[in-house]
Formats: sequence, C-alpha cells, structure tokens
Amino acid sequence: MGNYILQKIGYSILTLFGVITVIFVLFTILPGDPARMMLGQNESAEQIAIVKKKYGFDKPVGVQYVQYLNDLSPLSFHSTNANEYSFLSEGKYSAVKLFTIGTTQTVLKFPYLRESFQKNGKKVSSIIAETLPNTAILAFTAICIAMFLGVVLGIVSVLFKDGWVDKLIQLLSTFGMSVPSFFSAILFAWLFGFVLHEYTGLNMTGSLYEVDDFGEGSYIQWKNLILPAVVLGIRPLAVISQLMRNSLLEVLSQDYIRTAKAKGLSFYQVIKKHALKNALNPVVTAISGWFASMLAGAVFVEYIFGWNGLGKEIVDALNTLDLPIIMGAVIVIATLFILINIVVDLIYGWLDPKISS
Repeated sequence: MGNYILQKIGYSILTLFGVITVIFVLFTILPGDPARMMLGQNESAEQIAIVKKKYGFDKPVGVQYVQYLNDLSPLSFHSTNANEYSFLSEGKYSAVKLFTIGTTQTVLKFPYLRESFQKNGKKVSSIIAETLPNTAILAFTAICIAMFLGVVLGIVSVLFKDGWVDKLIQLLSTFGMSVPSFFSAILFAWLFGFVLHEYTGLNMTGSLYEVDDFGEGSYIQWKNLILPAVVLGIRPLAVISQLMRNSLLEVLSQDYIRTAKAKGLSFYQVIKKHALKNALNPVVTAISGWFASMLAGAVFVEYIFGWNGLGKEIVDALNTLDLPIIMGAVIVIATLFILINIVVDLIYGWLDPKISS
C-alpha cells in the first residue's frame, strides 16, 4: 500500500508540473504587455519600465519561467540584491529564512501566486482564499445532492427493472446529462426565482453572504444556495444514477450473490450486506471526478446566479485580462483536482484491495 501511495504522489507531482508549464506558456505567448495591463494604456514609458523590472517582465522567457517556478515552490531561492526580482524585498510576504550563501537566500514559504493587475496589487492568494470557500460549499452541496439522489434512484431502477419507473428514471437521466449547465441555470433562475418567486421565496441571483439593509454587516442567506446547488448537481446526479444502476445489476449477477440468495437472505439484505459496497466502486470514482470538476465547472453557474465564488472571479478576471488571478485560480483548481483524485484512489484501493497490491 505504501508503494501505491508513493506512486500516486509521484505521478501527481509530475502532472502538476505539466499543468504549471502549460499555463505559463499559454499566457506568455498571449499578445499584450503585462506591465501595461497593470498600469493602463496611458502610463509613461518610464513607469512601464519600472514595473517590468520590479516583476521581472524584462527578463527572457526562460528566466521568467524559472522565476515563476521559484515563486510557486515552497522551498525557493531569492537574491538579496535589490536590483534583482524578488517579491520578498517589499516585505509583503512572510517566509521562514533558512540560510544564505553569498547573495542567495533560501526560504521556506507558501506558494506565491503573485499579485492582481487590477485590484491595486492585492495578492492572488488572498483573492482565492476569499472566494474558494464559497465555491467549495456550492460544489459540496451539489455533489451531496447528486450522490444521495443518484444512489437512491439507481437502486430504485434496479428494484423496478424494465418497468415504467425504471424507464422514467433513465429518460430523466439522459435528459439531465444532455442539458448544458448554463441553460439549466438560466431556466431555473427564471422559473423558480422569477415566475414562482411568490411561492418559492427564492431569488434569481444572490450569494452566500449578503449585506443587511442598514449596512451594519453581512449575514448568511442559505436559500441562495438552493438553486445553484441543484443546477450544478443535475448532470452528476444523472451520471451517478446510471452508473449505480448498471453497476448494481452487474454485481447482482455474480455467483456469490446467488449463493447469498440461496442461503435465504432477503433481497434487501443481499443489497445492503453484499452488493452495495462492490457496486459503489465506479460510483466513488465518478463522484471524485465530478466534485473536482465542479470547482472549475461552476464558472457559468456562479456567474448566472451571482454567486461570489472562484468561478465568478475567474470570469471577472477574464473580462479585465487580470492574468495572475486566472493563472493562480487554474493552478489551485488543478491542485485540488489532483489531491481529490489521490484521496479517491486510496478509497478505491480500500474498497478493492487488489488494486493497491
């Protein structure tokens, strides 16, 4: 099991390194001057030159790439020369100093995602820290809804196999998988937040935290979570219900299930004690993939419902060409995706010990 874990971690590090490299290359070859994006189109050439030197934009692409990796690495090296690029020189970022050799200082720190071009130099890590919890709450609620209803509907389909209930569930699942999230979001917002607002009490837009009418603070508005969570959970719900049905039918056809039935166990006991655990293997894999992708896929849902999460922040950054926020958000999402997959692989190995052997 130890070798299995180390192997997964090794592959994950290589994957994350590849993601960072691709992101840097893509945004480096984009047209436009990062220094001019930060200062605006009307700034003088002298000010632009100062910003380029401060952030290392005047260096060759290869040097900028090494500096970017150095910023992201927990163990990094920084020059004590004031003329060289180092975000530590301004004292805005805390780090543990380990040792200094000549003019090179070795420090231990959290990954530095640089600063926003548009938000007065606010650190990208702070922006992500403010918005990511809202997206995590939305994604977690959506996957819980999808997981519970998907497993239940899958079991119901098996109980009424080939009946009208089974066919109806399959029809709804197919429809749920085929409808894009942004269309579902618009439809649900209009129907339940506008047409039926008098009966549902739900709003077309709104985030988790709202400011009270007197401006004295914010409060949690849980009802704003309902519509975006349901919309975000529709597609994974459809996939999970189909997977659960097919997996459970396959498990129920195994020889050990027939043996359990021959011993006089009821159908409920067979499913609960023998079939359900083995049937959950592909479902767990699907849940992990969907939960990780929800962190990225919530972009349109958050924007349509006005949910102040990381997805909405990415759209705003794209509109203003705030590259550090886009790059930092993609790296954070990729890291979470990798970590979730590692955890799920461990769970999968626990459910099926043959995988990790």
